[in-house]
Amino acid sequence: MFSGCGDPAKERRSPDTAYIGPDHPVQEGWSIRIALTETGIKRGVIDAGHGAEYRVNGKSEHHLDGGVRVTLFDTNGRATTTITAQKAIIHDNQDIEAQGNVVITSGVSGNTTVITTESIKRTANDKMIRSNRFVTISKHDETIRGEGFESDQALKKYRIFRGSGEAFIKQ
Repeated sequence: MFSGCGDPAKERRSPDTAYIGPDHPVQEGWSIRIALTETGIKRGVIDAGHGAEYRVNGKSEHHLDGGVRVTLFDTNGRATTTITAQKAIIHDNQDIEAQGNVVITSGVSGNTTVITTESIKRTANDKMIRSNRFVTISKHDETIRGEGFESDQALKKYRIFRGSGEAFIKQ
């Protein structure tokens, strides 16, 4: 029986990071802030309690949890829309999928639109927010409910599917 140890000064090895398993993040962090940009101009900011970056089919995905807040800006740099959720996935192309108690708020005091649902997807290409889940849209004195919706990211033009609602008409 033989045993022994090598000389650490002669047998130094570099860490092997060529293979990272599919269920392991490439990097991970806490109190995350991600900037969304378009041709170098900031179009949004994402804050989360925890984030992990994964490689999926050769692309990067940021999986965020611990409370997620997305603030989207208009072309003048003003914050127009806020999305909060329990967790989210940010794709390489800046598409955002948010899940768990999703609340989308847009507008100024007295003229605010609030959308609540369980999951949404915001596509960066057309800057639209969509869901196929039950949704409630509250604005002024009206509440609309339905199964699925789509809207521009400023919540100015929206379409609700299979809807019902309540509105108060002033006489």
